[in-house]
Amino acid sequence: MSIKPEFYVNEIVLPSEVSITKQENLITTKGSFGSVQKDFTKMPAIIDLQDNKITIKSRGNRKKDFALVNTLQSVINNMIKGSSQGFTYRLKIVFAHFPISIKIKGKDIVVENFFGERSPRTSKIIGNDTKVSVEGEDIIVKGPNIENVSQTAANLELATRIKNKDSRVFLDGVYIYSKE
Repeated sequence: MSIKPEFYVNEIVLPSEVSITKQENLITTKGSFGSVQKDFTKMPAIIDLQDNKITIKSRGNRKKDFALVNTLQSVINNMIKGSSQGFTYRLKIVFAHFPISIKIKGKDIVVENFFGERSPRTSKIIGNDTKVSVEGEDIIVKGPNIENVSQTAANLELATRIKNKDSRVFLDGVYIYSKE
């Protein structure tokens, strides 16, 4: 029979190019690519910041607590990576007959002439730091927050989803092909 520890602990060592601040349960990372802010109020774990090290402790010793500590470690690692390097999603515009045109208007991405439809389809750009650019047949979504970047790419992919037709035959749309 194995002995369970009293609580689980994970540590993250911060790189020198990223600065991190903690106020209550709000953690902010700042780096060369931008800043990412996340609220951990609802997480039943203790997050401590000392020198250049973050310590995450669970409040219990169950399997769920262990999973939560590892999840928080992944989220904070993504915040650090996003503020120092950023995240990039690349999408490909695919069409067979009707040429699709994509325009950025404020916080919306407008897809025109999709399957020859007269009304444009729109999708939202999530977050203030998320940048979307159209380069030929590619759409590039960049930003420091992985949640905002991935949700913006997913929104665009969902906006061009084809309903009531065979998806193996009608392949028109915008599809994610690279995550960096």
